[in-house]
Amino acid sequence: MSTNSVPATGQLPVVVIGAGPVGLAAAAHLVERGIEPLVLEAGPTAGSAVRDWAHVRLFSPWAEVTDPAAEKLLAPTGWTRPDGATHPTGGDWAEQYLQPLADVLGDKIRYGATVTGVARAGRDRIVDSGRDEQPFTLHIQLADGREERISARAVIDASGTWSTPSPVGADGLPALGEKTAAERITYRVPDLGDPAVRARYAGRRTAVVGSGASAFTALALLADLAKQDDGTHAVWILRRGIGANTYGGGEADQLPARGALGLRAKAAVEAGHASAVTGFRTQAVDRDGDRLVLVAEDGRRLDPVDEVIVLTGLRPDLSFLSEVRLGLDERLQAPTALAPLIDPNVHSCGTVYPHGVNELSHPEQGIYLVGMKSYGRAPTFLAMTGYEQVRSITAAIAGDREAAERVELTLPESGVCGGAGLFDEPENAEQSGGGCCAAPATLQIGISAPTASSGGC
Repeated sequence: MSTNSVPATGQLPVVVIGAGPVGLAAAAHLVERGIEPLVLEAGPTAGSAVRDWAHVRLFSPWAEVTDPAAEKLLAPTGWTRPDGATHPTGGDWAEQYLQPLADVLGDKIRYGATVTGVARAGRDRIVDSGRDEQPFTLHIQLADGREERISARAVIDASGTWSTPSPVGADGLPALGEKTAAERITYRVPDLGDPAVRARYAGRRTAVVGSGASAFTALALLADLAKQDDGTHAVWILRRGIGANTYGGGEADQLPARGALGLRAKAAVEAGHASAVTGFRTQAVDRDGDRLVLVAEDGRRLDPVDEVIVLTGLRPDLSFLSEVRLGLDERLQAPTALAPLIDPNVHSCGTVYPHGVNELSHPEQGIYLVGMKSYGRAPTFLAMTGYEQVRSITAAIAGDREAAERVELTLPESGVCGGAGLFDEPENAEQSGGGCCAAPATLQIGISAPTASSGGC
């Protein structure tokens, strides 16, 4: 599909970036609408990012993590959804749903295709003349290093945020020494079921940085390991103080699996398997022989640790979108109209207001960020939110505006209020929380908020 001449826009496919849960759902909805999709996946398989946290269990049950249009596409193959009340792991989700769906889509998916740039054909970011009439052009790099250019009538970016975890530095930049200490730092919840990974943490002192579901998961896993190996200990690093909502919604969480996770983290601290350090904003990572010392902005230095697990959230990679005109919130890096609905600085408990094409549109017509990427740096997301997003967007691309604007969605409450902003101050710890109203379901589902994930499914 590499091209030198530009075909009529209407004859071109809609390119979907990413063969994860929301990207594949977008393709299914496009097929249902009679529109040709082309899914570009950087990894070698469907759900490549999900497979990275295969060991983590989703917050949401099967009934909430499959898309209706995808189920219709799968039905003729004899596929049936697993028990809707059970909670899959990332591995279950990938093997029992994502891969079968990708197999049905067949050659509509290209693997090993990394998008390196998106633009309007023949128009850089500055040019206005004839811009909206031009198709999109995408530059891709293949696994063997070759480059291609692909034309598209519209672009749905479902590439997620998995590839760009936030650093340990409290100012959003890597702490001094963080990069050079990379061999002892991970930004994922470790799979302690893997003997090699288990050996890395057994009998050692590990710092866990973060305050969301992913951090809870890591603390719970390390506590289980400590019960078997007395030398194992976790040091939980919190930028805030500890308050009533530090451990999440607990029994009030409408996603019981997530609520239980926070309670496990609390139990780990109370049992002495983890110790909490509050109001600690990391500025540097120093060496002490083979060990690491975290240094705070106020000069505090922690006792040396052997390993550091950084679970401070994820962020969108916008580098390959520099030539298209996006309208993004200056704080969250989410679409401007969506940001107020999900902003953890002000968002209170309850459901996220239903949203679709209207909230996800940009000054550049025909390009959409969906799934985890649409939430920018906001911490909470559900797979069903992404499925509704792409249902609305594909209806709009098909010209069915009525269906595009008919957005109905009810999300579970998290039982946690607050987030960053003023809630971040230690003196306001009683109100502090991790995020609101959803669970990280798609890419974040299990990982940066695992067993959720850092966001949550």
